[in-house]
Amino acid sequence: MGWMTRFLAAVTFFAIGVIFSPETFGSKSDGQHQPKLSGILKLAHLLSFSTAWGAALWVTFIGGIIMFKNLPRHQFGTLQSKMFPAYFAMLGLCCAVSVGSFGYLHPWKTSSPAERYQLGFLLSAFGFNLTNLFVFTPMTIGMMKQRHKVEKEENIGQEIGGSKNREVAKANPKLASMNKKFGMIHGLSSLANILSFGSLAMHSWYLASKISL
Repeated sequence: MGWMTRFLAAVTFFAIGVIFSPETFGSKSDGQHQPKLSGILKLAHLLSFSTAWGAALWVTFIGGIIMFKNLPRHQFGTLQSKMFPAYFAMLGLCCAVSVGSFGYLHPWKTSSPAERYQLGFLLSAFGFNLTNLFVFTPMTIGMMKQRHKVEKEENIGQEIGGSKNREVAKANPKLASMNKKFGMIHGLSSLANILSFGSLAMHSWYLASKISL
């Protein structure tokens, strides 16, 4: 299924949802179907937040682990170097929409303390993702490419799951130094990703408390 077909399918289901739930966008109290900005913003907030939450959950706890356990290490690293910039860009965009819509619906001066905390969580998630996108990810990818080059000279990196890197690094000071730098940068990137996920998790509790089932 091509990208255009998928896009059209998504738009079709979205349109069907609007037809069966017209109150999302307007009220018929005046005899006409008038659009409501608040309804559009709520929908934008829900879609952007759920996209960010689902993507973060999959990449952090499921997809990455499956790929690591089933791909040669260098192939896994190369795939991650292509995927993570897109991943953090998408999360950054979704968090920006969530922040904008939530901030508009709950102006700071009139919002409750709980709403201000939620805006803070969303801003935190946005900030952590931007930090990963523009700082840690480029540094991690650059260091990974340098380390791959040295590992290829040592004829390692094609193993799946486990790594021969540490054993070889004992006799290769250059590789050992790269491992230390890579571990530090990758650790900061992972921490920022976890903190972003945690901020989104806090907001999920808030949204759950607002839902009537």
